Amino acid sequence: MSSQDTVSESKTWMCLICGWIYDEAAGDPEHGLAAGTAWADVPMNWTCPECGARKEDFEMVQI
Repeated sequence: MSSQDTVSESKTWMCLICGWIYDEAAGDPEHGLAAGTAWADVPMNWTCPECGARKEDFEMVQI
């Protein structure tokens, strides 16, 4: 087992409306998402803190 198997890479998701970035490693603590919250675990009723876009308006991006 390599060290890469034990470290899960966090992903980033960008709001297609305003460009705000959700980083799984950082979460969104000000809006109830603890650091390390995976995108799959973000509630469907969560909205972009910048523009209010819905979760479905985000797309995974590489930074």
